[in-house]
Amino acid sequence: MNKKFISGLLIGAGIGALLGLLFAPDKGSNTRKKLAKKGEDLADDIKDLKEKIAEKYDNIRRQAETVIHNGKQS
Repeated sequence: MNKKFISGLLIGAGIGALLGLLFAPDKGSNTRKKLAKKGEDLADDIKDLKEKIAEKYDNIRRQAETVIHNGKQS
């Protein structure tokens, strides 16, 4: 998937959750708790995404090194 698409998806989900909470008829203290929880969830999702991207980058780098190494031996 495209990195911009994934970033946009996460940002859009965060903004949508924020707007949903801000316009929901709930007490301010409950809304703040929900916002804090959503923020933590979003931070966790971003951390997971960052780890997946780093893992894919490492795999691609290793594959490229193997191809280069094999090319030099030919």
